[in-house]
Amino acid sequence: MNKAGWDALGLVFLDPQVWITIPLAAVYGIFVGAVPGLTATMAVALFVPLAYWMQPVPALAAIVTMTACAIFAGDIPTTLLRIPGTPASAAYADDAYYFTRRGRSQTALGTGLLSSVLGGLGGAVVLMVLGAQLAWVATSFSAAEYFWLYLLGLSCAVVVTQGSVLKAMFGLLLGLLFSTVGLSPVHASARFTFGQAELLEGISFIPAMIGLFGISEVLGNLLREPTAGTIPPQENIHSSHRKFISFFSQTFAPAWQMVKQRKTPLLRSTGIGALIGMLPGAGADIAAWVSLAVSKKSSTPGMEESQQRLQGLSDASTANSAALAGGWIPALVFGIPGDSVTAIVIGVLMMKNVKPGPEIFEKDAALVYSIYILFVLANLLMLPIGLLAIKAAGLVVRVPQNVLLPIIVLFCTVGSFAIKGSYFDVGIMLLMGVLGWLLDQRQVPLGAIVLGIILGGPLEERFVQTLTTADGSWLAFVNRPVSLILGIFCLLLWTWTLARHLLAWNKTRTASISPGN
Repeated sequence: MNKAGWDALGLVFLDPQVWITIPLAAVYGIFVGAVPGLTATMAVALFVPLAYWMQPVPALAAIVTMTACAIFAGDIPTTLLRIPGTPASAAYADDAYYFTRRGRSQTALGTGLLSSVLGGLGGAVVLMVLGAQLAWVATSFSAAEYFWLYLLGLSCAVVVTQGSVLKAMFGLLLGLLFSTVGLSPVHASARFTFGQAELLEGISFIPAMIGLFGISEVLGNLLREPTAGTIPPQENIHSSHRKFISFFSQTFAPAWQMVKQRKTPLLRSTGIGALIGMLPGAGADIAAWVSLAVSKKSSTPGMEESQQRLQGLSDASTANSAALAGGWIPALVFGIPGDSVTAIVIGVLMMKNVKPGPEIFEKDAALVYSIYILFVLANLLMLPIGLLAIKAAGLVVRVPQNVLLPIIVLFCTVGSFAIKGSYFDVGIMLLMGVLGWLLDQRQVPLGAIVLGIILGGPLEERFVQTLTTADGSWLAFVNRPVSLILGIFCLLLWTWTLARHLLAWNKTRTASISPGN
């Protein structure tokens, strides 16, 4: 190890402020991630005033830890209540809630926690080993490559659907329609605002996501038969005679077996997360969707539904945690934020008179090595903190429904209002809740709507930018090697998905038309 490495060890392990900051940041991150609507970005933004009075390493330690823990903690309401705690959890909301409805929430949460830890550690390794070498990829992407990347992310909403492709496409198109509300990202002209000034900024996807998943689930529980709305008791979580070591074993046993049997898919998900995370504007959300789509399509034919869902949850959790470290690559190397969190990180570094860029690896090498170490420590600490959070969160499924549902509505309201301090967003949440319930009754995937709202604006912006820079020529979308490869891949993905479902529909139709009918 060189001198910078030894200096980094001293900065991290010999500073009491770091050891006080990391556990507190972990608890704070778990709390913020577990409350629907309070994102990791909000947690970091609220922390910035405190960072001003801290040394660089403790401040970065807090940011790294709270972000990693918040991303995992988003899985807690996702699994127990079908309300994504963070946008990165929306991709597998239905898969995670599937286990709660069958009394196996402990299995889903344990798998999510272990996968998040392994993905975070894998992302840290990518950051350490390949950060400077891979960062050039982020700068080589033009508007055309980003257009295909966003289109690929949108395609995943259709690819991962368990039901009708047409219904998934309808949900995706509905989300894209909602994304057009407000000022155009290119022409700055108002669209579908109906005279409401609050809609000029568009429909905020967090209140929309909370409404579609949270309020719709509340309505579903209120309007269905009482016996049908009860959640089976979650086994092996809160028996008073159960020792903690037994709880630990039962929580991680299925996850550990999966890890041992699926080393290659987990490495693949880590790579997907790290690579997508380092692309500015992509982040953990797209990483989770893409990894989930790859997992679904690479699963063994005839596999049990529960096993397929658990593998998809594991792969997506691995990818969204790995994407966190990937987002720091362009931030450190070029001063280009990979996501909203690293945008704040750049501001914190500038506040401490540390300028991100290629020279940071020479002038502030000890600080860079400290960041590597902090990523490892944060993810290792997330294991015990997350386990305690799982044990405490299991109380949710034991709360009577007439008490739980008002609490869910309260958290949904607080989460929606906290974004901008706007009652209008609360109204959006309620309207989306009613819409979500209606669409859920018709088995339209709600995740596709959320993804359409999130990526619709960036997709439109990159589309117009590509045409504008090429004087309207459509060849601009495929005149570069990377854009051509991504375009062909998207085309093949859509063709294969539609063909597969058409063949399945034709097979079902043929089987129903038997001789003599």
